[in-house]
Amino acid sequence: MQLKKSLIIAILLSVVGIIAWEAYWRSQGLYPTLNDEKALWAKERTKLNKATKNDVVIIGASRAYFDIQKKVWEQETGKKPIQLASTGSSALPALHDIVENTDYNGTLIVGITPAVFFSTTYPGAFPWHRIQSKIDYYQDMTYAQKANYFLSVPLQKNLVLMSADEEEWADDIDLKSLLKRIRLGKRTEGNTLPPFYSFGDVSADRNIAMSARTAKDTAFANSIIRVWNFFGRTSPPPDKEATTAYFMKDAQKFINRGGNLILVRPPSSGGTRMAENKFFAREQFWDSLIGLAKVKNYHFEDYAQLKNLTCPEESHLSKEDADYFTKELAKIMLADNAITNQKIN
Repeated sequence: MQLKKSLIIAILLSVVGIIAWEAYWRSQGLYPTLNDEKALWAKERTKLNKATKNDVVIIGASRAYFDIQKKVWEQETGKKPIQLASTGSSALPALHDIVENTDYNGTLIVGITPAVFFSTTYPGAFPWHRIQSKIDYYQDMTYAQKANYFLSVPLQKNLVLMSADEEEWADDIDLKSLLKRIRLGKRTEGNTLPPFYSFGDVSADRNIAMSARTAKDTAFANSIIRVWNFFGRTSPPPDKEATTAYFMKDAQKFINRGGNLILVRPPSSGGTRMAENKFFAREQFWDSLIGLAKVKNYHFEDYAQLKNLTCPEESHLSKEDADYFTKELAKIMLADNAITNQKIN
């Protein structure tokens, strides 16, 4: 009887503790959202196994992820894209994976964020390893990992306390993240990354949109801008020759097997755009790349309806502007016969 009573008390205390913990974090303005983890990317990657000539796949860094909204694209073209872009990631490993490990020869949209795309071909570098780790996870994923992901999704959708994002945001609330935020005196020297807070909401079909707070709260948006400035100051110089050569080799393979390759330069603004103009001048990087690739390409500055879009944190569009950008980009591509309208096929 004592064991039974102890068990009941333990369960009640656990339930009360969980409710209190959940209520506290909700009172701080947090809300449930999916973790943008390797398993979510792998789930999307499996769609390539059945992808046809009519499918559209998106790769690249976070701008291709944030700025192309899947539902809006589907509304305009009749086909929901497969979203394989990855935050802070080079597009090169994803392109290589598609070329070497699939037979896909549909439409492949490559988002070009110059500072990331032209960054490196070194496997240990952050932009490369970031996406390669997701590719490796997909290839080596166990049944236990698959089961764990599908069981965790309902909890992630409904409980703030399930926040344990692989991004390791400054506002994550899992125990590991909370302990890392404890500072016992000055233990580090040199450059330290400013607090980097989560600024996107992820859905089950791997669509991400900028959070309302980021779009409306200037002080919060400025905290993200400080992170971009930090990366700009501490990142090594670009490796244009090696990245271009690596891209062209896989791009040609994809084109040779009948693939439709499209390059897209999403918007940036403010100080980030000024820095890109200085260190990644369009003529030297974008124009040079499309001159070699000779594929359909779309730079936001070339279109009156896109060139004046403003990014709240200088690098990504708000949800409303991303919807607009997606709609207009799809219209431009349809008019240019770069893609086909599946709604009328």
